[in-house]
Formats: sequence, C-alpha cells, structure tokens
Amino acid sequence: MMTEPRRREQILATAADLFAARGFHGVSVSDLGAACGISGPALYKHFPSKQAVLAEMLVSISERLLAVGQERVATSDGAADALRDLVDWHTEFALTHRPLIIVQDRDWESLPEDARDQVRRLQRAYISLWAGQLRTLQPDLDQPAAHAAVQATFGLLNSTPRAGQDIPDAPLRDLLASMALAALGVPAPAPLG
Repeated sequence: MMTEPRRREQILATAADLFAARGFHGVSVSDLGAACGISGPALYKHFPSKQAVLAEMLVSISERLLAVGQERVATSDGAADALRDLVDWHTEFALTHRPLIIVQDRDWESLPEDARDQVRRLQRAYISLWAGQLRTLQPDLDQPAAHAAVQATFGLLNSTPRAGQDIPDAPLRDLLASMALAALGVPAPAPLG
C-alpha cells in the first residue's frame, strides 16, 4: 500500500504529465484519479481540489528551485563557481521537469491567486539569488540588467519542452549549459591539473 506522502507525489507527477499533455482544463478529477489508479472522488482524500493539485505542484517546485539554488551558492567557491552550479542545477531541472515548465507557462491563470503570489515571491527570490552572483562577477551591471540577464537565461534553459527533441539529453544539457554560461559572461572553469 502506498503511503500518503508517496501517493501525493504520484498524484503531483501524474497531474504534471496530464496537465502538460491536455491542459489544466482538459483533465478532469476522474481522469487524474484513473491515471493514479484511484477513483476521482478518492483524490479528494489527498487534495481538496484540482486547483490545489496545481497550486502544490507549482509552489513546491518553486520552493525546491530556490532551496537547491541557495545550497549551491552556499557551497560554491566564488560568484563564477556559483553561477556554474546554478546553471547546472537549473539545466538538470529543465531537462527532468519538462511537463512542469509547460504547465506553468500555459496554466498560470488557473493557479489560485494566493498560490500565484507565493510562486511569484519565490521566483523573485530565485532570480535575485542568481542576479546577486552575476553582479558580484560583473560589478558594472546594475540590478535591472542583472535581473533581465537572468530571466533571459531562464528562457533559454526552460526551452527544453520545445527545443532539442532530436538531441539526447546529455548533449542537450551540455549545449544549454554552455550557452547559458556564455550569455551570463561566466568564464569557463580552469582546467584541472
């Protein structure tokens, strides 16, 4: 028998795939329940509504992006290293969570307003985390320009649902990461040895 946390994770992952494929409004509670191997009404045991599923999906991934980003910066060796670590993290996220990127782009308006506000706050903090490192590396860059550069970099990295369908993930990861680092003006790491 699946535990409550594992069932919730399964529901969120399944919902991301279904919402990405059909849109939030194209998936019924019965569709979601059936895809999870439970009845539609049984879904309410785990989430109060379909909107609550969408809210938890997008809030939790925004929290995770920020938390892992903060860990990466805290353990890095300077701004260039931090930006390389952030690019690596976000590239990995973008490649492994394509459905979430689609859902956020397409179904943003279906998100309850309080969840939208929470996601926006988390995203602003994540952007600021990157921009702070970028401004340390490039002190002449003002805050609006740093934020714009970071957001443009996210656009590049978050293109994974639409870009590279004919490229395996490993070379696509390398391509996206190198392009993102170049866009941010991050120097290549020094060779080992």
